[in-house]
Amino acid sequence: QVHIVESGGGLVQPGNSLRLSCATFGSAWNYLTIGWFRQAPGTERKEILGVSSSDGSTYSTDSVKGRFSISRDNAKKTVDLQMNGLKPEDTALYYCAGLRTREPALQVAQLGSDAYEYWGQGTQVTVSS
Repeated sequence: QVHIVESGGGLVQPGNSLRLSCATFGSAWNYLTIGWFRQAPGTERKEILGVSSSDGSTYSTDSVKGRFSISRDNAKKTVDLQMNGLKPEDTALYYCAGLRTREPALQVAQLGSDAYEYWGQGTQVTVSS
């Protein structure tokens, strides 16, 4: 069993940065591909970034490329989401999720959110002046 906890959300002004952290607890870390998802009110939950458990490959959706990055710390069993140049449209509830797989991140992203096995409770990010 895997337990996931997100942290780091909050209120930030447009153009500023924020760093979210995803901590995992359990014995499956070496097999966990981690994805960061977000869901704004009235929209579907979508993956924005992911990192593979095997080759460290990453996935990012077009809307965050060049602004957001993902990093995996195997020693701490954490995956951080660095968000720069935040925009009001980045306002959403951000979730971290895990899937036990060794596939590259891009292939995992194509499976969609329903494929992920473990979810955190989410952390709110609000971008507003």
